[in-house]
Amino acid sequence: MSIKVGVLMGGPSAERSISLSTANAVIQACSSLGYKTVKLPFKHNYKKLLKNMKNSDIVFNALHGGVGENGEIQKWMDDNCIKYTGSGPKSSALCMNKGKSKKLAYINNIRTPKWQVIKDKSVDVNMEFPLIVKPNEQGSTFGLSFVDKKESLYDAVDKAFNFGDEVIIEAYIEGIELTVPILGSRVYPVIEIIPQNFIYDFECKYIPGMSRYICPARVNKELEKKIKNDTKLLFQKFECSVYARADYILDKKGSLYFLEMNTLPGMTSTSLLPKSVNAEGISFISLIKKIIELSL
Repeated sequence: MSIKVGVLMGGPSAERSISLSTANAVIQACSSLGYKTVKLPFKHNYKKLLKNMKNSDIVFNALHGGVGENGEIQKWMDDNCIKYTGSGPKSSALCMNKGKSKKLAYINNIRTPKWQVIKDKSVDVNMEFPLIVKPNEQGSTFGLSFVDKKESLYDAVDKAFNFGDEVIIEAYIEGIELTVPILGSRVYPVIEIIPQNFIYDFECKYIPGMSRYICPARVNKELEKKIKNDTKLLFQKFECSVYARADYILDKKGSLYFLEMNTLPGMTSTSLLPKSVNAEGISFISLIKKIIELSL
């Protein structure tokens, strides 16, 4: 019997275009697997999709950011007994909130850059420069700024507030960007990211050729083990399901810092999770099959 997969795509977030790219790649993979697929696009009102969702064996959540990643849609699907891929509402909401997830990492003795969450543009920032300023609940580096002097701080905060009601200000750690996916109970190879720009921004993430990726990353066995163990621990503590991707930075002294956990990592041609599993011989089509099977 063929599985019927509804692919949830689009949404109202700033990451809409990335969601559509992910969805198209997922649809292609599902077709290759012989699954029946139905597109579930929306801009604001996802509730109109209820009938088509109910008629699907599983909904592949190809959304990024906003209601698709912050737990809202997950809760609504749970309430309507709809099976879907990825994490549930509680862990989705936690991981989308950078401040809360960093706090839980810190409680579990996992180092993370110092941070401050502000809800008001007039709040004093008691941190040393340079800083990274970004929305507290947003992905794909939308609204992110590197700030090296006080005069630039207000504009950076203002920019970040365009993408949400809370802004997180984080100590800037100079070092190597690392990312690692987890699928099921297994952590896959660590990827080292070498962006062409000063920081790994939107351009470097989504324009082919703007970043170089080394997989497996050039880290020693001991550090690789730590990264994988920390990722597994955080995945459990955050109560994530099926798959996710954790981002880190390794400073010049060799200290590792956790940045964030992505519960709906991208599935585009430049995406990192497919690159990592591919290093172990898992094709994109096999990855999609595995996500669907684990979710069912």
